[in-house]
Amino acid sequence: MHIRKATQKDVPQIVQLLANDELGRQREDFRIPLPNTYLNAFEKINSDQNQELVVLLNDSGLVIGTLQLSLIQYLTYQGGIRAQIEAVRVHESYRNKGIGAELIKWAIDRAKFKGAHVVQLTTDKKRGAALKFYEGLGFIASHEGMKLHLE
Repeated sequence: MHIRKATQKDVPQIVQLLANDELGRQREDFRIPLPNTYLNAFEKINSDQNQELVVLLNDSGLVIGTLQLSLIQYLTYQGGIRAQIEAVRVHESYRNKGIGAELIKWAIDRAKFKGAHVVQLTTDKKRGAALKFYEGLGFIASHEGMKLHLE
């Protein structure tokens, strides 16, 4: 298995992973050809030095996992860098095999390399298995998160 920076060619497989669960089906629009919104977003992510969209490939080169790591510069913590992990997905055929843990460990190591002092992530409260998974990797539910969806 191999983790690498995502390319535009990977975007359809990434979106398919994002759409392949109950919550993802409600918010993603996976179809071929992909809506341009995904390709436009990829270009913005790809050109931003503080964003890393990666894929995990199996031995055949199939995208079986993905995540996005965002580095956020703060004034707090004496000008510290916070790493945000988003959009973690593993292909359903590869779940419960350590793939997700491999992706998260990669992100943690990458955040350390980039000088981050903390790694954070959010997951929907409806994703009980995900909450247990992240707790098993040492994440602590230390804060209460809030969101305001803008129409």
